[in-house]
Amino acid sequence: MRTVGILGGGQLARMLALAGIPLGLRFVFASPQPGECAFELGRAVVADWRSVEADPGVLAEADVVTWEFENISLRALRRLEKILPVIPSPEILAVKQDRLREKQVFCSLSIPTADFAPVDSAEDARKAAEVLGLPLVLKTRAHGYDGKGQVIARDISHLEESVSRGGHLLAERFVTFDRELSVVGVRTADGSHRFYPVTENIHREGILRVSRCRPDDPKWHEASEYVRRLMDYFGYAGVLAVEFFEKDGGLLANEFSPRVHNTGHWTIEGAETSQFENHLRAVVGWEPGSTAPVAHAVMVNCIGFLPAPEDVARIPGAHMHIYGKAIRPRRKVGHITVRAGSQALLEERLRAVGRLLDEAV
Repeated sequence: MRTVGILGGGQLARMLALAGIPLGLRFVFASPQPGECAFELGRAVVADWRSVEADPGVLAEADVVTWEFENISLRALRRLEKILPVIPSPEILAVKQDRLREKQVFCSLSIPTADFAPVDSAEDARKAAEVLGLPLVLKTRAHGYDGKGQVIARDISHLEESVSRGGHLLAERFVTFDRELSVVGVRTADGSHRFYPVTENIHREGILRVSRCRPDDPKWHEASEYVRRLMDYFGYAGVLAVEFFEKDGGLLANEFSPRVHNTGHWTIEGAETSQFENHLRAVVGWEPGSTAPVAHAVMVNCIGFLPAPEDVARIPGAHMHIYGKAIRPRRKVGHITVRAGSQALLEERLRAVGRLLDEAV
C-alpha cells in the first residue's frame, strides 16, 4: 500500500485523501496548523513548509509527496526532493510564486494575457498608468489568493497611495471581460494529457462562488491547448488549472494553479473521474481516468455559512461537502455540487440551493 505525503492539511488535502483512500492509498499530512480538517484521514505532522527550516525527515514514511498550496519554501522543498519524489516538480513553484514570472511564461508560450508591467517605485507606477491606462489592477507579486494582495487603482492618487505601501508589485491592464472561464487538465510523467470541459465561473469580492461545467463550450479547444503548452513546458505531472478571461471572443490567461483547484470541485460528482483521483493517479504513476462529464453539473461554494445538510439532502442531485473548518466571514467552509439530466432541471435544483444559501446562484 502506497503512502502519499501532502504538504498542507486543508480542504484540498482532505478531498485528495477522500479520493485516494478507496484506491488503497494512505496519507501523511504536513501543515503548520494543528487540527487541520484533513488530519483525521491520515497521519498528521505539524510542520511549517513555508519555512526554509522545515525538516524533510518528517515525511520519510511517504513514497511520494505532493502539495495543496503554493506558499512553500523552495529551499526546503528542494531538500525534500533529495530523499523523496516530489510531484509536480518544485521548479514550477519558482514561477508560480512570482506573478511577474507567471505572466512572462504565458508570453513565452504565446498564451495571451492582459498587458502588464512590473512596479517597484512610484515612477514605475506612473509609467504603467501611462502605458496601460487607468483604472489598472495592482497585485503583489507573491502570496495573493481569493482577491487578497490586489487592488484596482482608479486614479493617480489611489495608484501612488497603493505603491507607497512598498513591496514588489505587478500592474495589469484592467479587463472588462465577458466571462471568467477555467480549464483543468491532468498530465502524466510520460506526457499524456486529458482535459475536463470548460468551467464557467462567477466570483464575488474576489472569491469564487459558482462554477458551471460547460461541456460544449466553443472555447474548450483553445483553452485546453494553452493548458497543454504549460504542462509540457514544465514537464508537469498531476492536475493543473488555468483561469481565463473571455473578452470579445478571445481568451486572456489570468493565472495558473499547479494543483487541484476550486473550479474543478464539480468533477467529484459530475465527471467520470474527479480531479482529485486523477491528480493522485498521476502522482503515483497510474493511468488517468476519463475526464468526461456524466451529467449537467454546477458547484456552489459555501462562504462563511453552511446550510443544514438535511435540507441539502432533500434536493435531488445535490451533494453536500463540509470541510470541517471553523466558520468565519469570507472563508470557504464547504461546497454543494448539483447535477441533473437536463439544463432546465439543473436550474430548478440550483434555485432550491440558492434559497438555502439566501443568494442567487
